[in-house]
Amino acid sequence: MTRPTFLGMPATAPPGVGHLRGDESFPAAARRSLADPQLRRNLRHATSTIRAKSAGVIAESPDWEQLRAAGAAIKSDTLNRLPELLEQLEEKVTAAGGVVHWAADAVEANRIITDLVRAAGADRVIKVKSMATQEIGLNEALHAAGVTAVETDLAELIVQLGDDRPSHILVPAIHRNRAEIREIFLREMPGVDPALTADPAALAAAARRFLRETFLSTPVAVSGANFAVAETGTLAVVESEGNGRMCLTLPRTLITLMGVEKVVPTWRDLEVFLQLLPRASTGERMNPYTSMWTGVTPGDGPQAFHLVLLDNGRSAVLADEVGRQALRCIRCSACLNVCPVYERAGGHAYGSVYPGPIGAVLSPQLTGIDDNASLPYASTLCGACYDACPVQINIPEVLVHLRAEAVDSQRRPTAESIAMAAAAYTMDHPRLYEAAQRAARLSRLAGRGGRGLPPPVERLERQPRPAPAAGADVPRLVGRPMSARDLVLGRLRAALAAGAQTPVEVPRDYRYAGRLDLDQLVDRLTDYRAHVHQVAEAAVADTIADILPAGARSSYPRVCRLPGCRRR
Repeated sequence: MTRPTFLGMPATAPPGVGHLRGDESFPAAARRSLADPQLRRNLRHATSTIRAKSAGVIAESPDWEQLRAAGAAIKSDTLNRLPELLEQLEEKVTAAGGVVHWAADAVEANRIITDLVRAAGADRVIKVKSMATQEIGLNEALHAAGVTAVETDLAELIVQLGDDRPSHILVPAIHRNRAEIREIFLREMPGVDPALTADPAALAAAARRFLRETFLSTPVAVSGANFAVAETGTLAVVESEGNGRMCLTLPRTLITLMGVEKVVPTWRDLEVFLQLLPRASTGERMNPYTSMWTGVTPGDGPQAFHLVLLDNGRSAVLADEVGRQALRCIRCSACLNVCPVYERAGGHAYGSVYPGPIGAVLSPQLTGIDDNASLPYASTLCGACYDACPVQINIPEVLVHLRAEAVDSQRRPTAESIAMAAAAYTMDHPRLYEAAQRAARLSRLAGRGGRGLPPPVERLERQPRPAPAAGADVPRLVGRPMSARDLVLGRLRAALAAGAQTPVEVPRDYRYAGRLDLDQLVDRLTDYRAHVHQVAEAAVADTIADILPAGARSSYPRVCRLPGCRRR
């Protein structure tokens, strides 16, 4: 297989999930964005369009608030039971022929996926749009290993061809207009017609022609997952273009990278999110393509399936009683579309894979407040994001909480606080403690008058060896390598033990939320250009016969067995 040369990647990975470029703060990055009038026009047009569509479909749902409450409760309950649900998911995926891998961080996840691609003998992969793969810098890691990753989502492809970065969770190329996209295609896309226009249909057709051969000739696909159902081991991806379904069905090997928080307990729970997500994100009643798969089906679809469960800071978020609600996020981008700051500054100003209000609370928690001290201030605290969030994440509350952490982190430490922090750290790590003891003994042998290390560390040698804390890296301490699985589950259990848990009562009648009556169903079908015929039972056969083309009527059964039907 020949590697395409049009998708060259930088030799070094760009800033990760939450890092602004160099020492640049959000205000400095935002000023640069504000100086670009075309960018502001593009953002204003796109976000206002999505807002209007979303408001329309939400307004026709009388139980929208009931759905939101149910979604928030399900997510909170899931976080309280995260380790056991992940173990259940692993068991079901394995039983269905899949292989489950655990990754404590981005480095481990990249290594696992790269090894799997190499084992499949591939030097190219096709990708479904995935925030998690962007978070870990997968494309760059694959490039370093000699593997080309081809984005198949149209907006992601535009960003990739333009050597750009996504600026929106749902619409990565929201900062580009049609004319700019046309120029990118003409410059970077092989075989494109020089007469290509900026008409959206023409641009989509050009991308479709380009991707078709790639879909048919690439043996490995990489995807994310919107949801995973613990009770069955089923994974779900929702999308609008059909490229995801091509990636999920055509290749021989499918690798899915999923953040551990994406699991839901049951199919019944999934029903709620499949109503919430499309309305809050794309302004649709349902996603055009909802793909679900469970393990491997012999002779149908990929014959090797690997699920990589990613921590990468999520266990630390879970330990924060206030901040953990950010893990409810279903990546709908509703908060971006209503945020006045995002609409003016754009996604690039956040310097993060996760831009907008959710990025301002999630990125600092995933990578540490010191690396993102300005992001919690990238908000007016107007509360529009909280009102729009389909799972009721109180983003303003978390922002204020993180601002307090940012202030605390910037306080100048004293010599005493540094010494005591070092002592506490040493006491918490038995290996380091033992090293300090050995150093103290060597110091005495060197003739320092019986004194070991400087205070307060010198007192450590007179203290008993500390017992490992709950959830600590016990196997590693006694010389046995700890598996990534045990490490991730141990972190999650320790996080739940460290933070107070509020019992969550999940409403049991939410399965009926969003139900339609007959008149609403007729209206919806008519909206989708369907012809609806409401007839009595006795007239069904005649109505069908009248609808059929003249040439097909002769094969239609002449005898109808419906009660009361005139056709006997």
